[in-house]
Amino acid sequence: MDLREYIVGLARKAIETYLKEGRVITPPPDIPDYLKRKAGTFVSLHRKSTGELRGCIGTIIPTTSNIAEEIIRNAINAATEDPRFPPLDLDELDDIEISVDVLSPLEEIKDIKDLDPKKYGVVVEKGWRRGVLLPDLEGVDTIEEQLSIALAKAGISPSENFKVYRFSVDRFKE
Repeated sequence: MDLREYIVGLARKAIETYLKEGRVITPPPDIPDYLKRKAGTFVSLHRKSTGELRGCIGTIIPTTSNIAEEIIRNAINAATEDPRFPPLDLDELDDIEISVDVLSPLEEIKDIKDLDPKKYGVVVEKGWRRGVLLPDLEGVDTIEEQLSIALAKAGISPSENFKVYRFSVDRFKE
């Protein structure tokens, strides 16, 4: 099994087990080395039939002891805790495509010319307000669009003085 299959399979198993049994799985002891380090992750769920987003939850900095645990936690939360959607039903799972992004550390940037919406995600921050947008999203083609969406998510006005961070991802998708 390749790394992509392993990672997506781990996310799917976490969701399925939680929906069936109400239980959070633990990573197997023999996880690949890639998953033993710490990193933020995002798990995105889309309907295969329509392509519509069905849930997306993540962490920009790690909150667990390794990437495998981060994926399990965020997969369950994407399926059950995204406030934009009702919790996923078990009968919906066959129509769900899972994408897992493993984030690089955040890098503060001073010039938006250092952004590229196809290559880098962004985090915008002003005080306690923070907006995140993953890279390479359909319909987000310019730096300006990317920043505008992230600022709106954070409730930050473009006229405010805010910080911008970028990150890259390793994307694992079904």
